[in-house]
Amino acid sequence: MSTDFWSPLRLSIEIAFVAGIIAIIAGILMGKWMATHDFKGKLVLETVLLLPLVLPPTVVGFLLIVMFGKNSMLGNFIIWLFDQPIMFTWWAAVIASTIVAFPLMYQSAKTGFASVDRDIENAARVDGANEWQVFLYVSIPLASKALVSGGILSFTRALGEFGATLMFAGNIPGKTQTTPLAIYMAIDSGNMTLAWAWVLCMIAISFLLLLSIHILKV
Repeated sequence: MSTDFWSPLRLSIEIAFVAGIIAIIAGILMGKWMATHDFKGKLVLETVLLLPLVLPPTVVGFLLIVMFGKNSMLGNFIIWLFDQPIMFTWWAAVIASTIVAFPLMYQSAKTGFASVDRDIENAARVDGANEWQVFLYVSIPLASKALVSGGILSFTRALGEFGATLMFAGNIPGKTQTTPLAIYMAIDSGNMTLAWAWVLCMIAISFLLLLSIHILKV
């Protein structure tokens, strides 16, 4: 296979890996906090956190453009800080993938932490453990099945991101052209052989990731 064939696959895996790590960390922290705190407006906040799961990818992409574009304060700050806009860069693809992957990790983490027996956590506190120790050595191990499942699903979702990435990061070969975008371009140009090769690779990767959830019994 040529370098042009492997480039979108490599980019997809790299972007999904970084986006997955960010989504996992953010999802675990937010999931733990939401599972153990009750406050006014919690339902509204949770709805906002889960919105990327149901919004059309083009809407997510549009909102990212508004937030990080040259006409926004955040976009201008990034240009001032890095001397270039974040749109149509590798990191733009990571941000888009992270946004759509986060709700899966958050929901799994919240469910996992909500199922943890509070008496076990309190027993650890009585034995002298501080909150971070309880979180790292008690809560996370007890919720590990849900966390692993959420992490795998988040990575898989980030791997298949298309719409938001196309709008926010563009379709730049070797830079932001992930496998879903490459498949679209191959079909558009009539190269069905190349499209099938990428499709089969994505099916194989996704199948193995989902199979690992059952193998790990999570």
